[in-house]
Amino acid sequence: MSEASCPLQELPCLNVQNPPRSKRKSWLSGGLGSESTPTELLLQRSPRPKHPRLLSRGKENDFVLARRSRRRKQSSSGVSWDHLPDELLLRIYFCLPLQDLLRVSAVCKRWNRLAFDESLWHSVDLEGLTHTGPALQRVLKTGVRRLRCPRAFVEELEFTEPGPLRLVELDLSSSIMPTSALQSIICGCRQLQYLSLEALQLSDSIISCLAKNCSLLQLNLSGCSGFSAAALADMLGSCCSLEQLNVSWCSFSREHVQSVVNHLSPSVTALNLSGYRESLTLDDVKVLVERCPDIQTLDLSDSTLLMADSFPVLKQLKNLRHLSLSRCYHIHLAALSDLGKMLPSLSFLDVFSFVQDSQLAALKKDMPHVSINSRPFSSVARPTPAGRIGASQLDQTMWNRQCRLRVRL
Repeated sequence: MSEASCPLQELPCLNVQNPPRSKRKSWLSGGLGSESTPTELLLQRSPRPKHPRLLSRGKENDFVLARRSRRRKQSSSGVSWDHLPDELLLRIYFCLPLQDLLRVSAVCKRWNRLAFDESLWHSVDLEGLTHTGPALQRVLKTGVRRLRCPRAFVEELEFTEPGPLRLVELDLSSSIMPTSALQSIICGCRQLQYLSLEALQLSDSIISCLAKNCSLLQLNLSGCSGFSAAALADMLGSCCSLEQLNVSWCSFSREHVQSVVNHLSPSVTALNLSGYRESLTLDDVKVLVERCPDIQTLDLSDSTLLMADSFPVLKQLKNLRHLSLSRCYHIHLAALSDLGKMLPSLSFLDVFSFVQDSQLAALKKDMPHVSINSRPFSSVARPTPAGRIGASQLDQTMWNRQCRLRVRL
């Protein structure tokens, strides 16, 4: 008897009574809805089982890699960085410090373009870099307006001419750089208003380039050298808006001093002309007072030819508030006592070295409204006046303002 025609009780694992023969056919054709479905029919209706793949001899180590289909990762927020407009990314970049902004510029071409947008590089402070040449060249190309870079070291080979610049405020005080590199910077400037080149080696070409900045308001050339008296006269004659000038302790001859007093703009209110010992005379002071009657701060320290007969000349300066006569040894102490009465607007007087400490108390008593020897360092046209704050605190301002992007060491 075939297995298909055997009674259900003879099939293994099933224990049901033998139904009538007339109903056996209906059970076989009844489908999977009945609990008494034969095992063979269950196997026919169920999916075919998977058998392990037989490997041929010698190919036991063969295997098949199945690659899953890649699915694009969707942002949980639903907004991609690539879809943000340039204006919004610029607002985000504006909040980043200098180091993070440079890291962002290395992400992609678009972020690099936005990271060096001129709106982000309006004011930059590079003080503290060891080799400033490459960074200075890159920053100048961004259209920076305020650049603080004192005590910088720029090599000749690392600097190329940047072209037209938009600099308005520039501080390169006490930097070490070739004259050619400095000339390429200054020659590209036409909008300078505040400039400090203290202790730098200059040239007639650099001074001639400065003459093209007619809007110059403050100029610090303290300790500079390398330019002629004729070039200095031409520059001072062109900068007719100059308000503060510091030309102290430069490599000046008698002709240089005369160029200053004879061509200085009448708009000057602060002048530091100290350090010229026997090159500055009483006649120079007379010309200076006539040309610049609105001077409020005047430093004539270390002018050994000046004596008390210069006081009636200085009396013509009705707005003089700060006068420095330090180390003018030919001025007697008795004459200083009358200076307070001759200059009623005077508030600060510097007489370092030639007035002894024992005499200072008597002098302060004769001039109670004048502060004597309270300002040992000149602040004329200097971007960061020395000694303005505590020695333990670093001053990173430039003309009373800080730069937004700064190097943090």
